[in-house]
Amino acid sequence: MVTAIIITKNEEKNIETCLRALGFADEILIVDDYSTDKTIVLAEKYGARVVKNKLNSFSEQRNFGLERVSNEWVLFVDADEMVSKNLGLEIKEKIDEEKFDGYYIKREDVFLGRKMYYGDLSNVWLLRLGRKSKGKWKGDVHEEWEIKGDTSRLSNPLTHTSHENLKDFIGKINVYSTLRAKELKKEGIKSSLLTIILYPKIKFIYLYILKFGFADGLHGFVHAVLMSIYSFLVRAKLYQLSNEN
Repeated sequence: MVTAIIITKNEEKNIETCLRALGFADEILIVDDYSTDKTIVLAEKYGARVVKNKLNSFSEQRNFGLERVSNEWVLFVDADEMVSKNLGLEIKEKIDEEKFDGYYIKREDVFLGRKMYYGDLSNVWLLRLGRKSKGKWKGDVHEEWEIKGDTSRLSNPLTHTSHENLKDFIGKINVYSTLRAKELKKEGIKSSLLTIILYPKIKFIYLYILKFGFADGLHGFVHAVLMSIYSFLVRAKLYQLSNEN
């Protein structure tokens, strides 16, 4: 049996599409950061169990969910992700085989309505299916599920459609850059004028040229620019945090 866990915060635009694709799950748990829209109402409409918890870090939020499920197998899905029918069937099949303790799932990203093939959105594998007793999540922003055991990969991808418009994407960049800056400060990393200037440039060159982002056309260019802005905000906010009294 498998429990699907979704962490949410004002996800009424996405939550129904996500939940409709989780019919194969034996239980759905929503860990909600006190949404003010219709997220909870819609979640309960689909039979999901909802628990509320203030978001301090994404790993803490995911671990909070892990501690509140009874099934041994857990699938983590974001509200802006969708599990295909084939992926759902494969998940059930692999759980029944019980050969591994965790599985990586390839994520296919849709940015501004277009599927991306290059840049940092290409070849993304995430450990999202695993036994709850085998590990915990670590990291505040770019969190990872560290499972102590054997892992493998699933064949079918997970579809990610978070960035449907620039307004939403820029809003997420602002939130995530703050969390990332706090994480770096906690690790003892400092920022300077030089890193604030250089990091965004290096990020753009890496994504647009070295990672072939240009092959995704205008979408690839826009994404590389926005991620370089994210890099700028992280370093600028880190500098500000480091110099606060």
